[in-house]
Amino acid sequence: MQMDSVLDDIQDLNLSYLLLVQRLLSEDRATAMFRLKMDDAMADLILSLSGKQLGRLARTNQLLCRLNFDNVTQLERLTSNPRDQGLGSSHAALLMSAIGAGAASIDTRG
Repeated sequence: MQMDSVLDDIQDLNLSYLLLVQRLLSEDRATAMFRLKMDDAMADLILSLSGKQLGRLARTNQLLCRLNFDNVTQLERLTSNPRDQGLGSSHAALLMSAIGAGAASIDTRG
C-alpha cells in the first residue's frame, strides 16, 4: 500500500512539474530554457503537448525532474555557508544577463 502512495505522489509531482514547465515557457521562454537547461526543440515539444499527453507522460513511475547539481559539493556550499546563499542567485542572474546581451547583439545584426 505504501508503494502505491509513493507512485501516486511521483505521478502528481510529474504532472505539476510538466504544467509548471509549460507555464514558464509560455511566460518567458528564454529564461525558462536557461533555468530548465532545455534546448529549443525540447521547449517546442513540451509546449505542443496537450493535457491528455501531459497526463500520460506524468503517469510514469520515474521522476521527470531532477536536482541540477553536478556534485554534492555544490549542494553543500549552498546549504552550509550562509555567506554564499545570496551569491547563487546573483551568479545565475549575471549568467542570464550575459546570455541575453549576446542574443541581443546577434539579433541586431540579423
